[in-house]
Amino acid sequence: MSSPAEPTQLLIQSNKADTMPVRSRDGDKLGYVYAFMVNKRTGQAMYAVLTIGGFLGMGKAYYPLPFALLQFDATADAYVVTIDRRVLEGGPSWAANAPVFDQAYADRVASYYGVGREDLSLESISSEAPRPSTY
Repeated sequence: MSSPAEPTQLLIQSNKADTMPVRSRDGDKLGYVYAFMVNKRTGQAMYAVLTIGGFLGMGKAYYPLPFALLQFDATADAYVVTIDRRVLEGGPSWAANAPVFDQAYADRVASYYGVGREDLSLESISSEAPRPSTY
């Protein structure tokens, strides 16, 4: 079993995400990954929800960050946020009640961070679903 200081494998269990540290470009500790937002169609993580601040679970804030704005540092076994901390802290977030992560909220996050829009519509699921095979 590896110690927390040793780099680990490339895969992480989604229920262990809250142990993954997040650092700034300068190496300062920002917080942890609280959760991953996974696209049900592709199985790919689209957003990492970061938890920043707080003491003993009080005063935490949660920030959904498009995965394109994170880089994995294998040596530190941590994610590195590629944007300035002030930009992150000014972005979409919540403290107690998470918003419904619908198309409007996803568009707000994408617009704030200047990344491409993700299509979260359910209609595109049925058109992309594989057709049953005929044996």
